[in-house]
Amino acid sequence: MSSTRYSILALALATLFSASSAISFYIWKKNLIEWDSKMKELQNSLNSALEKCAAERQGRIRAQQALRKAVVAQPQAKSENLDIPSYPMAPIGIVQSCFSTRNGTPRQPLLVPLARACLVFDSTRVPPASLEGLEEYSHCWIIYVFHLNTDLEKLWKHPSKSKFKAKVRVPRLKGGRLGVFATRSPHRPCPIGLTVAKVEAVQGNMLLLSGVDLVDGTPVLDIKPYLPYCDSIEGAVVPNWVMVFSLLLFFSFLLYLC
Repeated sequence: MSSTRYSILALALATLFSASSAISFYIWKKNLIEWDSKMKELQNSLNSALEKCAAERQGRIRAQQALRKAVVAQPQAKSENLDIPSYPMAPIGIVQSCFSTRNGTPRQPLLVPLARACLVFDSTRVPPASLEGLEEYSHCWIIYVFHLNTDLEKLWKHPSKSKFKAKVRVPRLKGGRLGVFATRSPHRPCPIGLTVAKVEAVQGNMLLLSGVDLVDGTPVLDIKPYLPYCDSIEGAVVPNWVMVFSLLLFFSFLLYLC
């Protein structure tokens, strides 16, 4: 009787082990199939990415070859024959400044740290939500138009008739001339100015500023936050005449604070 009971128990254990092995094998086989499917999917994705990279590389090579042929075929091509597109822009806001005339407006914002201004945005083009987060910055760049330049009408003429001056007089060089792009002169091919101002507050569609060197009514094209880690370049070099002016400006600012 005892041997029969042991035989039944052994048979039950063997059956259970066999069933467990079968289940384990089934699960292993299912996982293997899933892994194999995922591996194939990853391999297909990798092959597709490699094909795209190869196609892009071939496209770049063809474009470079075509460019080289064009340069060799037309070595005497002149820039005035190029079809250069224009990019009409409309102001996104207008500055309401304490400086009412062009002649009385300072040339640098550091000279007037307490000068206040309000940049009022066109709400039809710039919703107030566009200004969210700007108040977290201490300063911002302002890109604007020199709208009171006396030679604006000449700039819109044909280049041969615009009488654009490549060199301008620099006051701190005692009347000496420099190329316009080596100066901050407002009389430029594209009369666009750049200045930095302190952000005081954001109120609806208005940006309150201080330390502004902009004349009242100045049209603004864009604003960007001032980022010290990339906008202030350590070791930047300027000409000696600019360095002398910078030192004078710095000492004037210290005297102002005292």
